Amino acid sequence: QSRLTAPAAIRLTAAVDPVTSTITIGRPREEVFDYLADIANHPEFCDHYLKDWRLTRVDSVGTGAGARFRRDKRFDRFGWEDMTFIQVERPYRIVAAGRGGKFNRTKTYTTWTLSPSGGGTQVEHTTESEPALPTDRIMGGLGGTRRWFKRGGRKALQRLQSILEEDHDRGARATVAGV
Repeated sequence: QSRLTAPAAIRLTAAVDPVTSTITIGRPREEVFDYLADIANHPEFCDHYLKDWRLTRVDSVGTGAGARFRRDKRFDRFGWEDMTFIQVERPYRIVAAGRGGKFNRTKTYTTWTLSPSGGGTQVEHTTESEPALPTDRIMGGLGGTRRWFKRGGRKALQRLQSILEEDHDRGARATVAGV
């Protein structure tokens, strides 16, 4: 019999605290939203920590658009993840759900929330994961995954700002199966 009580066991498999980064971009909200709603654009500003992007379907815009990619994290044996837009509410919010980790058993959720801010747009990017097993949660904690996502997300928003405001620092767009 386990020494853990039911509430402790539930806590071990609950979602990891969300990681949130925020930036203000000097562009209209609709323009920022249209750029983010095309998942093929995401490698342009995320390729410093998420590599080898491949689209999961030809249409890369809107609900159902998805991609598969690899986390570029040291010693990450199970770095492949996928992400699919499950909610696209123009021009306010985009929600993506995905899976990653060992046997794709860790659920992931990513949200981009756009708010007007003076003459620009405030972009809030939140990532959270839901490990399936207590061992997945422990391994994520030992590997500094939360810190890694926070640093990568912050830099991704800075690159997004550079791309949209100055058309600078553009990376490659994702394609279907490397075409």
